[in-house]
Amino acid sequence: MKGVLLALGAGLCWGVGELCTKSVLHTHKVGPITAITVRSTVALPVLWLAYAIAVHWLEAEPREWMRAGAPTILKLVLGSGLVAGAAAMVLFYAALHVGEISRIKPIAFATAPAVAVVLGWLVLRESMTLAKAIGVLLILSGVVVLTGGGRPTAQSPASDHAERGHS
Repeated sequence: MKGVLLALGAGLCWGVGELCTKSVLHTHKVGPITAITVRSTVALPVLWLAYAIAVHWLEAEPREWMRAGAPTILKLVLGSGLVAGAAAMVLFYAALHVGEISRIKPIAFATAPAVAVVLGWLVLRESMTLAKAIGVLLILSGVVVLTGGGRPTAQSPASDHAERGHS
């Protein structure tokens, strides 16, 4: 239950944060690379503080992670840092810049669990149950329905107003 509550909290934070990001991008005074750079710059000190607290005071994190070995460090740096941390965020913010948040967010955040389930099964040898397979199909089907199946939707008057540079 604790994991579910934490995940819900993350989802709420991302939803509010991306709404703010989309609003900022719609002014055409801030670009997607600037937005992700500011986000990361603001987040880093908070993350290092959380890390220090977790390692030194709560003892909830391993202290010797830098000695985990080359394969682990490479997956951490390249997979988590470069692919998920940098490339995915740049692509996501660029998508937010040109698309509707009501379409971009569900597509990006439904693709991630679908890929995770399939890769967990293929690479990590996690079980693939009928329920998981159906769940992935339902998630992806739901996103197709939610996003209009690829058909463009009319922009709202609020986004038209924002595009003209009004706030």
